[in-house]
Amino acid sequence: MRTASLFCLLALAATACTAPRTIVSSGKVTPRGEFKVGGNLSFNVASSTLDQAGGAIKNFAAAAANKDTIRYNASVDKLQAAALSYILDPVQPSSDLYVRYGLADRVDVGYKYAFGSHVFDAMYQFLGPVGTPERPSGQAGATYGSIGLQYATQRAKLPSIPYLDNISDVLRLNASRHDLLVPLVFSTSFGPEEQAGALSYGLVYSHTFLRYGIETPKIYNNVGSSQLPTLPTQRRNFSSYGGFLSLKLGYRYAYIVPAVALYYQDYGTYPLLNNRTAKLSGLTFIPSIGLQFRIPTSRR
Repeated sequence: MRTASLFCLLALAATACTAPRTIVSSGKVTPRGEFKVGGNLSFNVASSTLDQAGGAIKNFAAAAANKDTIRYNASVDKLQAAALSYILDPVQPSSDLYVRYGLADRVDVGYKYAFGSHVFDAMYQFLGPVGTPERPSGQAGATYGSIGLQYATQRAKLPSIPYLDNISDVLRLNASRHDLLVPLVFSTSFGPEEQAGALSYGLVYSHTFLRYGIETPKIYNNVGSSQLPTLPTQRRNFSSYGGFLSLKLGYRYAYIVPAVALYYQDYGTYPLLNNRTAKLSGLTFIPSIGLQFRIPTSRR
């Protein structure tokens, strides 16, 4: 039982459906010419997705997956809403690996791979000194501030795990998404130039552009006389608003980074089969833990 649970956990972590929204950057960007590399483990907890995954809908999905034909009823609407909720904001663990480079004294750029999602971003530091632990230009307790822009793209699908694979047997949901995220980050340095780490906090705005369609290989109208037509590709977008808090603890070259973020989003109204719609909204809680390594250059 434990082995099966661990396998499901790892399968979920490798099939992330959303761009990573954990913020582990401090207000101080990567010094010019230096690198930072690291990775994070997080858990995405979305209230909307939890609300849709009730026992009744799980039982209906399991029963429907074993049938050749399904007559349309209200449970089919709930099944679609559950599938869309997962695509929009899953309840699952996730992981990512990243590298950052100091492009200029107050600008760094980065790439993050989140096992299915490719993420590119840049940060601009508008507050605080730009030294390094070896050559500090700021004091312990200094405040830093930066603002950034992150772009992520990925194809989204339901993973092959219990309950969700039953939905996949009934519905063919195809989706892709693009996410823009703007973090405003402030931090207080532990030691000069964050030598021993930092306390970071701030606000985040993100906007998601989603395309999705639903095929109906098994679903017929409520009298069973004809197959329901496929839902053609739909386009929707929505905003998220959040805040975060993180700690960076270590010394000079290696740090551990625990963080937590909270978001609210009104996902909007989504067309379903048979001219029905679903309106979704909710909170998302994201705790994470990560490792970060600083790679200074000899000329700095």
